Amino acid sequence: MGTGYDSAAAYDMRGAFDAAYGLGEWREHWFVQTPGRTEIAGNHTDHQGGHVIAAAVDRYVQGVFAANEEQVIHVASEGYAPVEVRVDELSAREDERNTTVSLVRGMAAQFAARGFSPRGFDAAVRSGVLSGSGLSSSAAFELELGQAMNVLWAKGILSPEELAVMAQAAERDWFGKPCGLMDQAAVALGGIQHMSFATPGTIDAEPIDFDFADEGYAICLTSVGASHADLTDEYAAIPNDMFQIARALGVERLSQAVEVDFAEEFPQLREEYGDRAVLRALHFYHEDKLVECRAKALRNHDMDSFVALTRASGISSGMYLQNVSVSGSPEQPAMIAIAISDELLFQSGCCRIHGGGFGGTVQAFVPQDKVDELIFAMDYVFGKGSCQVYQVDHEGARAWKL
Repeated sequence: MGTGYDSAAAYDMRGAFDAAYGLGEWREHWFVQTPGRTEIAGNHTDHQGGHVIAAAVDRYVQGVFAANEEQVIHVASEGYAPVEVRVDELSAREDERNTTVSLVRGMAAQFAARGFSPRGFDAAVRSGVLSGSGLSSSAAFELELGQAMNVLWAKGILSPEELAVMAQAAERDWFGKPCGLMDQAAVALGGIQHMSFATPGTIDAEPIDFDFADEGYAICLTSVGASHADLTDEYAAIPNDMFQIARALGVERLSQAVEVDFAEEFPQLREEYGDRAVLRALHFYHEDKLVECRAKALRNHDMDSFVALTRASGISSGMYLQNVSVSGSPEQPAMIAIAISDELLFQSGCCRIHGGGFGGTVQAFVPQDKVDELIFAMDYVFGKGSCQVYQVDHEGARAWKL
């Protein structure tokens, strides 16, 4: 099911599995590897039916899975409390919102809803997609479970696109985060993907054949040390604000209303819904056009245009979307990272808030001769290892039989 087999990681995780559950030689063991993702373009456009460019990256959730003789899913995840879920108790639970167990239960429920028969299994999992790192650790974990359940329960017949839609449902309806589909799609598909979400619940993706290193640039992400754990409400307010404006325009999502109608209703929308909601809708229309322009720039190998357009995107997220820092908080670590990056890169590269925002991670596209300088500066301010270089993973979530 995958070609880039990491034999050392598989051997290591099999050892962790045996330590947790015993040797169990009678069982068929599967090794599953799932990448994180980086959002190249399209900050909070997916949930409104817009366009994004996203890429899977070389940080992974890895695990070994094997069926057991119980009706219970056991997940031993390094650094976290063990999880148990009965396969005959898969309804969403209010007391499990924002927890790992909700994702396990939610993914299993997606298979049951599609006519498959969930059965118990044991899992030993380790994540190199750190929580709060901006690489979508939740989507990576969901697709790790999804690929395991796919091979254990569905003989591997479900496509990456189907698994991504199922993972989104688990995060939205069981975990309780009103996410779009970008993260799950990028993790499932791999490579650099230009995606449209105009049709709800479907993924229209076109790969972009591009290598930043060939153009003399690196993708650098700086984790500024701000956790997303308590920020679900801040995150949820962004799509909620946009949905309010969409409904006021007589549609379900902003992509279904033309920008000229939004402009004509601007004064009334401000009065009824407030400036923040209107500015966030304005960001959607602005950013959606910037995604299309950046996709064209990448296909034309025009890094100068890509850098300039990405700089404009970062400004839109900060000024209109307002997801760089938490309202009312004196701490603004992401803005500090952006300010330092801007000073260091000047006109030679670009940076922007990454993903959901609210402090977590800042992305920079950096000329190769300035990478070491940026890493030194970010590590000096935010701690050693805060800034790292990422490569594109071209496969997405995949599984191998051991």
